[in-house]
Amino acid sequence: MTVKTSGQHLTPFQRKLLQKSLQEDLPEKYRQRIEIMLLADEGISQAKICQTLGCSPATARHWIHIARSGMAHQWQESRIGRPKTVNDQYLERLKELVSHSPRDYGYSFRRWTGQWLSKHLAKELGIEVSDRNVNLLLKKMGLSTRPKSDSAPEVTELETPQGSRIRIGDLQSACESELPWSLNFIKTSN
Repeated sequence: MTVKTSGQHLTPFQRKLLQKSLQEDLPEKYRQRIEIMLLADEGISQAKICQTLGCSPATARHWIHIARSGMAHQWQESRIGRPKTVNDQYLERLKELVSHSPRDYGYSFRRWTGQWLSKHLAKELGIEVSDRNVNLLLKKMGLSTRPKSDSAPEVTELETPQGSRIRIGDLQSACESELPWSLNFIKTSN
């Protein structure tokens, strides 16, 4: 059986280390972690800690558990916030894909969409990001999946043996448009 002289959960070394760390210039979330563990070591209840520090019960519960499990000295090893899924490799590959035609990668459509970039990168890198977030990342990088110019599609007119004219234009694939495409024949008079 181990005898603790300083408090309920921390060793004298851990308590001293945490108190010393509080004297440094720390981000508020790190400071809060340390204060939770020190207060818990003094026997303060989770509810009182939350009230005193303005933290959530889940945060207090987590750091009290860390103190109880003897891991208080590793308070800096847990990152602050949600884990970041998009990394530099993802961003570089996204830039590269947008600068090339999807046809270069075996797709039948001519222009990338956020949805197709998301699917392609998930398959290639194993990182799943929503199409909305892909578009936000592109915007932050000053890039877009939209064509640079709004030029009118190329139209060709053909004359049939009966004397009618048929206009043929480049149709968007269903993958490039949010609406399914349709084929409309327009008969024009001479």
